[in-house]
Amino acid sequence: MAPAGPAEDAGRIHCRLDELLAARGMTLTRLSHLVGISIVNLSVLKNDRARAIRFSTLTAICDALDCEVGDLLAVAP
Repeated sequence: MAPAGPAEDAGRIHCRLDELLAARGMTLTRLSHLVGISIVNLSVLKNDRARAIRFSTLTAICDALDCEVGDLLAVAP
């Protein structure tokens, strides 16, 4: 079996944004206002449909949620 390519590896990344928002009692709308990113783009990330994410976006989300990148993104086996 051939090793997974970049497209397959991207499917192994799980975004825990919904869990972090719930734990903090924050809505996607509120996060959108805090970080200056559209609700649509945050929703793509939250629903594991994002193919890429900017470091500046990661930083803004982590700052707003007071978390680390490893709290937000997890690698599935």
